[in-house]
Amino acid sequence: MSSKHYFPETAVNTLVPRALQALVAANPSLSFLDEHRVVLNTTHKSSNVALISGGGSGHEPAWSGYVGDGLLSAVACGDIFASPSMKQVLAAIASVPSEKGTILLITNYTGDKLHFGLAAERALAAGFAKKVVVLPATDDVSIGRSRCEKVGRRGLAGNVITMKVLGAAASQEYSYERLVDIGKAVNNQLVSIGSALDHCHVPGRQNHDEIGDDVCVVGAGIHNEPGAQKVSPFPSVEDLIAQLLTLICDQKDPERGFVRFSDNDDTVLLINNYGGLSNLELGALTQETLSQLESKWRIKPTKIYAAPFETSLNGPGFSITLCNLTIAAKESNTSVDELLGLLAYETKAPAWPNVLSNTSTKAERKPTPVVDIEKQTPISTEEDITVDPTNLEATVRLACERAIKSEPDLTKWDMVMGDGDCGEAVKGVCEAVLKILDNGTAKSGSVFELLYAVIDAVDDMGGTLGAIFGILLAALASSLRTEKQKGDGSLLDVFAPALTQAVGALKNHTGARVGDRTVMDVLLPFQETLESARDFEKAVREAEKAAEGTRGLKPKFGRASYVGAGGEEQHLPDPGAWALMEMVRGLYDASP
Repeated sequence: MSSKHYFPETAVNTLVPRALQALVAANPSLSFLDEHRVVLNTTHKSSNVALISGGGSGHEPAWSGYVGDGLLSAVACGDIFASPSMKQVLAAIASVPSEKGTILLITNYTGDKLHFGLAAERALAAGFAKKVVVLPATDDVSIGRSRCEKVGRRGLAGNVITMKVLGAAASQEYSYERLVDIGKAVNNQLVSIGSALDHCHVPGRQNHDEIGDDVCVVGAGIHNEPGAQKVSPFPSVEDLIAQLLTLICDQKDPERGFVRFSDNDDTVLLINNYGGLSNLELGALTQETLSQLESKWRIKPTKIYAAPFETSLNGPGFSITLCNLTIAAKESNTSVDELLGLLAYETKAPAWPNVLSNTSTKAERKPTPVVDIEKQTPISTEEDITVDPTNLEATVRLACERAIKSEPDLTKWDMVMGDGDCGEAVKGVCEAVLKILDNGTAKSGSVFELLYAVIDAVDDMGGTLGAIFGILLAALASSLRTEKQKGDGSLLDVFAPALTQAVGALKNHTGARVGDRTVMDVLLPFQETLESARDFEKAVREAEKAAEGTRGLKPKFGRASYVGAGGEEQHLPDPGAWALMEMVRGLYDASP
């Protein structure tokens, strides 16, 4: 691994925009929202479904290089190996509006899933999109079914196949529903496995421990994470390819037999360069893969790609992806010829292979759109929910004060299993809400006016808990408007079903449930009791019991699910669950 760079001390938040500015300068059909680090296609048609992707930078040409006619409408680019924020994704959605709907194509990583999910809910609540769905690619087979049951498989380079198919279909004005069906079907037929010789090196960061010269990694990801297996002594290329293909092709493996391949199935093979291999070596790896696929697995790919599609900076490694088009066609009520035609459809995205997309920089450029992601859909008097201003302020204020008071305990508990930022994050957002109250936002008695202000504060919270709260509140804003239109029932009769709908939306973006030692351990019992009993006090008591019940639970999500703490966590409650309990208890204690 080389740690030498032309920009050795350049912070990633300046290196990334410079690269994006260069990309846009060379391609007049692209535009750049510098503030949000969004690259967009200026020729996107609102009559087409909008396809939006993105993720951490460092994977170039993914995903900014795939923006253009016939592929993506826009992308949001985070820091190196870090998910873009909700506001970045929301800006991407707002920059390429669609009359049909918006599809968010991501790789299956916790940060991407939560922030793109939150942006989807905010886009619906703010009226930026009529329909939004998040389609995560889960093609990595290095971690078997039993270990990834909760969070799903990681995403690797296979997602670009789905992008290409859907990008062509969107250009041909397919319906939103048909695109979603095709996208899910193609994603379901992807399997990938990676291998690496060493870690990559991120400019300005300390080196990872180097992998030994006599070691080859099997199951390498694209974010410098440790591989699933280290093979030593170093295997021959023939043995390495044989091991990789067994992992993705062996249908008898109960842990990894995700996709079935039969004789005469039409398949796509994609060999992806992690960024550090020569084209010569990648070509030889591709040839060995093709040879063994045919001789050992009776698979002869119909379409072959070999290039750096989704890199890991200068990572010396590669991945193999197979996609069974025959089964994907059956699952989506299309034909193999149709899917192959979509793969072959012309695109002007600058990084897609075999396409001359660059034109003269003197060509006339379309203006960059002005995007205001703070804009909210106006709430009419008939839609609004108004309550006594004094009670509204008092309940929210006490909820925040209770959470702030618990910060030392939240921080202490989170330092045992997490990264210690839960308490500070909760305190920070609650202090921001108190400032909102001090500025008089609750004085009108409008629930929506205060709710949207709180949502804006939560957007800056960051972390997994911030994304969870953000999705919940954004979905709650949408469902409250729906419930208000149904009639003039009591306030509880409006809020209880609205919260149930919001929790349902949140479940689409996280697999965490009761027993997983997360904030959901409190949220779900509170919501279910409120819905069934329509009794606020009873729901709060259930939340208190649930928060206490997180003591001794084994964490199954986030950083805590990967590290041990010597058993100390067995006696401590989950900080996120406890924080929510303090908030709802504060709401109840201050209510009239």
